[in-house]
Amino acid sequence: MLRSVFSGTWHWQWTARRLQTLMNWYPPFVGAGVKVVTLANDFRYAKVQMPLTWYNRNIVGVHFGGSLYAMCDPVYMLLLMHALNDTNRHGPHEFVVWDQAASIQYLQPGRGTVTAEFILNDALLQRIQTMEPGTKQTLDLGVDVRDEAGNVVARLVKTEYIRRLRMPLRPNTQS
Repeated sequence: MLRSVFSGTWHWQWTARRLQTLMNWYPPFVGAGVKVVTLANDFRYAKVQMPLTWYNRNIVGVHFGGSLYAMCDPVYMLLLMHALNDTNRHGPHEFVVWDQAASIQYLQPGRGTVTAEFILNDALLQRIQTMEPGTKQTLDLGVDVRDEAGNVVARLVKTEYIRRLRMPLRPNTQS
């Protein structure tokens, strides 16, 4: 928590560590055994893993497809929300980010621990930040889920809706 010197109110400061902890307690992640093992301080990179356990195994003994999807579902949206908006300093929120669609292709059975790495590169963020106020766009962002040998188990594509606000929103600073 961070106490504001000017208003005398308490504000939550979003750090990568806090978001990582919150994500690791997210019920769908807990239920599937998903763990966010790395979340970069600038919110441009995340690494998520899921070991094969009795509660995320399907009837034929490999990773359940719903758990493979769940381990990837919220990550790009959260990374974009925090990378584009100054959430650490309670500055104006200029961008609205929503998940719009997703598709997943299962390429081979997943055994052992599977890993997904999410990367927001500079070119992508620059393209978004040059949007005119009041405009919107959709982005297709892909991620591969890999097994311990590096083989692609599943390929997921998330469609993210991004809108740049005409007037930036200031977070509520009143308690």
